[in-house]
Amino acid sequence: MIQSMSLRTQLFFLQLFIVLIVVLVAGSVAIRLQEQQIRDAYQARMVGVAQSVAELPAIVDAFDDSDPSATIQPIAELISEAANVTYVVVTDDTGVRYSHPNPAMIGHVTSTDPSIALSGATYVGTQTGTLGETWRVKLPIYDESRVIIGMASVGILEQTLRADLYKVLPELVIWLLGAALVGTAGATMISRMVWRRIHRLEPEEIASLLETREAMLHGIGEGLVAVDAAGSVALVNDEARRLLGADDDSVGRPATDVVGAELARMLAESGESDETVLVGERVLLARSNDAAVDGRLVGRVLILRDRTELHQLLQDLDGARDVTQALRAQAHEFANKMHVISGLIELGRTEQVVDFITRAGHGGSVLSRALSPGITDPDVASLLMAKSTIAAEKGINLVIDENSTLAPDGTTDPVTVLGNLIDNAMEAIGSDGTIHVRLSEEGTGATIVVSDDGPGIKEKDRVRIFEAGQSTRDASRPGARGFGLALVQRVAVRRTGFVTSKPSQHGGATFTVLLAAVPSSPDPIGTAS
Repeated sequence: MIQSMSLRTQLFFLQLFIVLIVVLVAGSVAIRLQEQQIRDAYQARMVGVAQSVAELPAIVDAFDDSDPSATIQPIAELISEAANVTYVVVTDDTGVRYSHPNPAMIGHVTSTDPSIALSGATYVGTQTGTLGETWRVKLPIYDESRVIIGMASVGILEQTLRADLYKVLPELVIWLLGAALVGTAGATMISRMVWRRIHRLEPEEIASLLETREAMLHGIGEGLVAVDAAGSVALVNDEARRLLGADDDSVGRPATDVVGAELARMLAESGESDETVLVGERVLLARSNDAAVDGRLVGRVLILRDRTELHQLLQDLDGARDVTQALRAQAHEFANKMHVISGLIELGRTEQVVDFITRAGHGGSVLSRALSPGITDPDVASLLMAKSTIAAEKGINLVIDENSTLAPDGTTDPVTVLGNLIDNAMEAIGSDGTIHVRLSEEGTGATIVVSDDGPGIKEKDRVRIFEAGQSTRDASRPGARGFGLALVQRVAVRRTGFVTSKPSQHGGATFTVLLAAVPSSPDPIGTAS
């Protein structure tokens, strides 16, 4: 039955139940306290009356008379009426009555035990006597020698106490009913407010939305990071953790500790912004937006898209375009040579044909000279062959040190470093220049040196060029985004090596990169900087 109730109804009945329990408990305590106050007030009155009777000289002196009751009975009746008590009874030291509201009981022993008062103690309690159930006080009566000669007993009927309590009960009940009504109204308002705050949804709907949200956030292929108004991370999905190399306990930490300084800067700015950033060795497209709820700004949202492969493809496309242009030029040159040979053959000048072919040599080969035999890494060798062809068509001489050595190390790090350094050198030279490449292996790892005779690097820019986004390349060319040297530096740092830049002996720039023999991480992509 409870499952069939709406959340609003369940909240109402739950709060109503709590209100009723509190009202009942408070009412019971209030009635008990009121009753105790009435009893305490009557007790104080009875004790005072009993002490007055026990110490009254006329009553003490009457004990020596032949008929004490003749003196004591009128005094007891007068005091009983004046003090508004049910009875005042005086007995001797054996419990024989000298006074009683019913004169017929005078001279008889009391129906209740008088031993406590006759022993010198004070008794307060409820007993049932000749008048019924009464709340009574019993005190000893002393003579001038402090000898107990009798007892004074003062009492009030229990039904009188209850009647006094019943007089205040209606007002108390009215207050309790008012509290219950106020509590009921409050329960109605609170249940309605909670219902509205949760957008009038039931628990099952909320659970379904939460499951759907979790599945969507952690299942999408884009990284998502949300920060609150204080700049602390409120949400990081699985893809964002992978792209940023973040820990599972990222929620609640400052954004700078989780996403890094550059992305934290984007989150700190207001409005919408898009930037391409380098995180570790990943190229990410980052977009930041304000997060608002009901028109109120509650934080910022950062969306991350992995563009590492796209960046590599753009670089490959850039190289492929250069190769295509080179092949087109070679094809044109080859066609011209074929026309010359055809013409010489038609003229019957066979000796000139042989001489022309000899002079033409191997100008159309992909690589006019062999690579150093010490370069056994096939990926590096293929890269150098392609770059040599591209350089030749640009009028650039790519010189590879014949003593170079490089063996496969199971990673693509040397290809990444060489490709970026050679591309940067060719961009810096433009045409009619020379690039020198030297590769060497030692116990500490591999050393890659690339130098050129271009314009070189200004002293003030030697540190800045390794920052992501800093580039002097033509921004209109695909892949030219200023991440080459930054990526080279991060690869070197990950391999516990270094990269340095200094002027070359040819007037340009020389880059030296040391890659340790054993990579510090098996997966270079996504390593946090």
